[in-house]
Amino acid sequence: MNKFLSFLFLFLLISSCGISKKEIKEDNNNSKIIFEKSKPITEELNQNLKLKLSKLTKGEPFLRNNSNSSGNINFETNFDKISYYKFSTIEEFNFNQPEIIFTKDNGVIFFDGKGSIFKINKDLKEIWKINNYSKKEKKLKPIIYFAQTEEYLIAADSLSKIYLIDLTNGVIKWSKESFTGFNSNIKVFEDRFMVVDFDNTIRCFSINSGEEIWNFQTDNPFIKSQKKMSLIIKGELVFFTNSIGDVTALNNTNGSLFWQTPTQSSVIYYDAFSLENSDLVFANNSIYFSNNRNEFFSINARNGVINWKQNINSNLIPTITEKFVFTVSNEGYLFVLDNQKGDVIRITNLLKNIENKKELLKPSGFILARNKIYLSLNNGRLIKVDVNTGTQESIFKLGNSKISRPKVFDKSMFLVKKNAIIKTN
Repeated sequence: MNKFLSFLFLFLLISSCGISKKEIKEDNNNSKIIFEKSKPITEELNQNLKLKLSKLTKGEPFLRNNSNSSGNINFETNFDKISYYKFSTIEEFNFNQPEIIFTKDNGVIFFDGKGSIFKINKDLKEIWKINNYSKKEKKLKPIIYFAQTEEYLIAADSLSKIYLIDLTNGVIKWSKESFTGFNSNIKVFEDRFMVVDFDNTIRCFSINSGEEIWNFQTDNPFIKSQKKMSLIIKGELVFFTNSIGDVTALNNTNGSLFWQTPTQSSVIYYDAFSLENSDLVFANNSIYFSNNRNEFFSINARNGVINWKQNINSNLIPTITEKFVFTVSNEGYLFVLDNQKGDVIRITNLLKNIENKKELLKPSGFILARNKIYLSLNNGRLIKVDVNTGTQESIFKLGNSKISRPKVFDKSMFLVKKNAIIKTN
């Protein structure tokens, strides 16, 4: 009640002062800008500067990647062979980007527009398919997020359901209803899992029973998060974001607060619905992420202090290597940064040779693989760029609608669009 009264007082105070979202009117002809947002960078920098990357990783771990870190993956494709697994259309796909996951037995897990969860093999042949929803619930078009253990698949959805599924045969072991719907990735630690809901609350559940162990609610539950939140786990700490730009670190055993760092001013309360953060990435004892307000952060994971901040407009998950940070802005510019200081090393326009007459081109995700950037777009294109030189090597057409961030598994690349999984060799 105290939080509600405080919020109401703040709203009335601001309204009585005649303050609009961005400005104070001084007269009929002039206005004074209070918070002037910096403009996104749309110029290339050192575009001919060559980079040298040598260290490669084996690929994104198929079982757990609690740090969201992929690095420079040892993979390359020329799209000689493309195959599809089609499913019922996910109508909200343009506004959400849930990810496929891979199992230790070479399986691929995802869901469709009717709430069915399916497992297919590496040849895109169906192994099992289940649906845990009533006819009424199917009409609500649930968005489902996944994690896995050695034996089980954990699912949490936008309707408030959580359930545990046998990875081998698709049998549901238990199913529970929570307080509100979920909208984040899921992370597993020992015998429990954690996920963030629409009320900016992180909840920790037992894998064995589905019973809640602890929860922690962050500030301002009046503003419901509409975009996917993110969490990572490192050691005994869980780090997560909420809808108003806070980054919070908790002890994942009991949910006690370790630190919390706000990244937005109080003005965010006016337009929190439009805030989109990238997924968090843990590397070099730091947390990296960006948002669509032209801000890229590196935060010290030990104390929550901001190491550095750059003006980059992006809600795409970044890639961190030994020396560099790679990210792509919402305008299609590849940024290469020094990961210790945040200095901009090179900026390359990745969309300058792409024509699109129907809608504004917008990147939807990328990976760094064997010194190549694979960038997916909202018009069904995938761009391959040489990182060393910044030159565009090829453009692949995979349809006419948004495709998700690429993922690599078992010497193949997988992407998702609203009605199909795409596999390339």
